[in-house]
Amino acid sequence: MTNSASWVELVGDVIVARLRGETSEELLRQVQEQVLELALDSGRSRVLLDVLEMTPPPVELTFVQRKLDEDHRASGLRRAIVVPNSRLAYLTRLAFGEGDYRVFYNDMIGAVKWLSKDDAASPPA
Repeated sequence: MTNSASWVELVGDVIVARLRGETSEELLRQVQEQVLELALDSGRSRVLLDVLEMTPPPVELTFVQRKLDEDHRASGLRRAIVVPNSRLAYLTRLAFGEGDYRVFYNDMIGAVKWLSKDDAASPPA
């Protein structure tokens, strides 16, 4: 599932979602729906969210993501989010709150390793 600003696909046992450029509320909703649909169809719950090429969104969009997460808390997704800088890391932490996720700075390999671990109870970074 792809468009010019996002890409969502199952790669091995991990759902990979990539966001590029400007992000909107509609794009966040579309990506969330695609990830949840793929998780349901595939039985997978581990998501690698690549925002290395995403333009930092306005703070208001972090609240949209948080609401989307709260609405689907039962989905049980574990997410590794790869960011390029501290600004996106900060916004990511605002957006995902207390969810099962961890932020990685430019470390795709570390993110995949963390997702592969069985200790889903590890605290978010």
